[in-house]
Amino acid sequence: MAECNDSRCPVHGGLSVRGDVFEGVVVSAKPTKTVVVERTIVRFIPKYERYRKQRSKLYVHNPACINAKENDIVRVGETRKLSKTKCFVVLAVLGTKKVVKAEEGAAAMKEKEEKASKQAEKEKQPQAHAEHKEHAEQKAHREKNEAAE
Repeated sequence: MAECNDSRCPVHGGLSVRGDVFEGVVVSAKPTKTVVVERTIVRFIPKYERYRKQRSKLYVHNPACINAKENDIVRVGETRKLSKTKCFVVLAVLGTKKVVKAEEGAAAMKEKEEKASKQAEKEKQPQAHAEHKEHAEQKAHREKNEAAE
């Protein structure tokens, strides 16, 4: 971390962090000194006895010494109101979220489908063989009956 002159920095400035501290993923870092962080909240719905995922996007102050970028996993803390939309600050960058490109994802899906079709063909072959055997047994039984008459 480089030294910064930002008065709104929780490390080098006088900004106190109180309230919620959570982790999220940086979705956008386009505004200056601001990042948009998306966090996923898992909530239990008692009526249905199921869990539900909720997403929320927050505008978070991004000090120059931390400098979080898109797809970074960050720890965020609640502070006083910094502007009309910001009342959180980035405390640390924890890592980077792996992003799969559309081409890679499509290739992986195609491979998965090919494997599934091959597996289905393998499962059908013994079944067809068994059906053929059953048909042959019925034919032999019919021939026996005709010979007996």
